[in-house]
Amino acid sequence: METGTYAIKNANVFLTYRQKFEPRTIVVRDGRIAAVLDPDADAAINSIDAQGMYVIPGMTDVHMHIESSMTHPKEFSRWALRYGTTGIVADAHEIVNVFGMDGQFAFMNQETDLDIFWAIPSSVPATNPSLETSGAEMTVEDVKRMLADPRVVSLGEVMNMKDLLSEEPTKIQEFIRACKEIRGRDIRIEGHCPKISGEDLNAFIAAGVDADHTLQTPASIMEKCDLGMFLEIQYKSVTPDTVRTIVENNLYENVALVTDDVVPDKLAQGQLNTVVRYAVECGMPLEKAIYCATFTGARRMHLDERGMIAPGKVADLVFYRDISTLVPDVVIKSGRKVFDAAEGMMPKAEKVEFPERFYHSVKCRMAKDSDFVLHTKDPAAKKVIVNVISVNADNTATQKVERELAVQDGVIQWEDSDLSLVTIFERYGKNGNVAYGFLEHAFAKKGAAATTWSHDSHNLIVVGRDGRDMAAAQNRVVEEQGAYVVAIDGKVAADAPLTIAGIVSSEPMEELGKQIGEVRQAMEGLGWHNSNVLMSMSTLALPVSPALKMTDYGYLDTRTQQSVPLIVQEIVE
Repeated sequence: METGTYAIKNANVFLTYRQKFEPRTIVVRDGRIAAVLDPDADAAINSIDAQGMYVIPGMTDVHMHIESSMTHPKEFSRWALRYGTTGIVADAHEIVNVFGMDGQFAFMNQETDLDIFWAIPSSVPATNPSLETSGAEMTVEDVKRMLADPRVVSLGEVMNMKDLLSEEPTKIQEFIRACKEIRGRDIRIEGHCPKISGEDLNAFIAAGVDADHTLQTPASIMEKCDLGMFLEIQYKSVTPDTVRTIVENNLYENVALVTDDVVPDKLAQGQLNTVVRYAVECGMPLEKAIYCATFTGARRMHLDERGMIAPGKVADLVFYRDISTLVPDVVIKSGRKVFDAAEGMMPKAEKVEFPERFYHSVKCRMAKDSDFVLHTKDPAAKKVIVNVISVNADNTATQKVERELAVQDGVIQWEDSDLSLVTIFERYGKNGNVAYGFLEHAFAKKGAAATTWSHDSHNLIVVGRDGRDMAAAQNRVVEEQGAYVVAIDGKVAADAPLTIAGIVSSEPMEELGKQIGEVRQAMEGLGWHNSNVLMSMSTLALPVSPALKMTDYGYLDTRTQQSVPLIVQEIVE
């Protein structure tokens, strides 16, 4: 199946507008679909027997971040195609937070078989430089520069509600105005608005942001859809209750299935097809789930040549012998076969070189055991009341709680408690900030984890129950110029080097997935239980996700964008 003219016969073809499979003959010419004919039509050209396989359009993932897979576009392309995703809309705000537009174009300039469209990163940084330190800051001139590229289809997730709704002019308001003035209705404005409701949600939408991909509930789905928001449903939002809400209210036209983030060991098992399969398991009819993974998102992003098997469309076709598995047997991209499970056909990994400075981006000092010894202001204090981030076991949301810790000789005895210490080291060499916080429902045993893959500013975050382990983990991350590391008994127990910008691996996914799987297993072995332990830890530094998070400046109330003290009270008995 090379680019040229051929017919695919004996195929059960997905008919998009009716969301139904029926036998058809597909004619492909020069990478596009030339005709969709009755099954007994004589195409009078070279034909391929599909042997009754089910054929759907290539899936389009319209909200995702390549860096969440800790890899680069060329390597991501191999795996997305293998699982039937033929197009994505990527928001590269992770690497842009580290290297600005140099990071953006380092990604955009890679040639891939996968069709990659781009969202303009709006959250660089997610808040502002007075609240967190990032490696770069997007400007309105950067936005205008990207708007000139036809591959750019949206303004990436707008996170900072405070600035969005400010009565004083703000940068995010300038970004939205530039998009509307230069591209008008041609460009979409994407949003990030978890737990925003009522008047705030109305104001958010009125400001021009009309899509959301964050954690949804049945109530939020109904409210946002009633107010005209388009919802991009990722894995963590797929539950029997949310799916029932979509099904009972026939909201398919207003919903797309997306991934947002797929970490490496999970990408080795599936991409958008995993979300589709889970939606079906939770009660969404298969044909409707396919519709929401192929057509509705593509339509929203004005990717009009995709999402449907119809004349004139790009010939992106995914074949299944057993459609219920949603694991492809054959994938055709632009008329050319790129994956065949029976033949063992898959694109080979290719090494990609980045600018030299991308390999030397972690500029913070090596930590010492003493960095994790916390003192009270009053040496006579016997106890302290501290603010604590309570980690949710099901998602990345958090809560603020207060807990009591003992003090001995002016030293807070956190290692003897059931809390973990979280420390963030500013990594860009700009100010040397070191911030401290406490976690509950994190590690249950002695040990530590550290990483520079900490959304979105990607400073170096360390979490642990033992200061020696925290120092060992932090030191390895600095030595490798980026990594995800677990240390136990003062030694490194699991290590996934991320040597490109501190967030991307140079290894093929086969090796990276193994490394990250070992990190995940080690973290879970220390008692951290979450549906995604890696994201649970890494998003502790995301200061726009509810409710209490951290930056290199300390605790931050993510709704008010106000600082929160570590110590509430020192008690002298």
